[in-house]
Amino acid sequence: MQGNVVKHIAVYCGSSMGTEPAYRDAAISMAQTLAQAGIGLVYGGGKTGLMGTVADAALAAGGEVTGIIPGALESKEIAHPGLTTLEVVDDMHSRKKRMSDLSDGFIAMPGGTGTMEEIFEVWTWGQLGYHNKPCAFLNINGYYDTLLDFIDRMVNDGFMRPEFREMLTVSDQPEIILDAFQQYRPPHDKW
Repeated sequence: MQGNVVKHIAVYCGSSMGTEPAYRDAAISMAQTLAQAGIGLVYGGGKTGLMGTVADAALAAGGEVTGIIPGALESKEIAHPGLTTLEVVDDMHSRKKRMSDLSDGFIAMPGGTGTMEEIFEVWTWGQLGYHNKPCAFLNINGYYDTLLDFIDRMVNDGFMRPEFREMLTVSDQPEIILDAFQQYRPPHDKW
């Protein structure tokens, strides 16, 4: 399946900025890379933290940005008013499903438990054969190093097949992730 068509990518990231300026810089770089490649950004719809930074940078670079936000979070996460499209959905389950449906791949930037939960869910869906879309970690400042060590332990201790670990692209360079997404070949699903 070489030469996948990637038109939209979901980016999961923090609604906070984090402590390192490199996280903000990476959000800008990710957004600019997507926009320059003509790939639409799909994200959580907020205007705060890295979420807002990635949306603003994509818009500034001429990119298409689709935000998906639950009604209960619309005021708490302060929905971004200037997006190409903002969809308000019923709940987090609807948000994640809609983001998955709209996206051809998934990238986790630095973030908290919400970011982890979102990328792990779509990665699991890929393992189960619910979709054939690539997943990646944009690993800025080694943010995901210890998590990746733990994932390797899952493989070593027999709780994950090696090909499911290999489904993940890990890089600190957005361009490398996009190249890998274009070449992605999914493994056979778990069952």
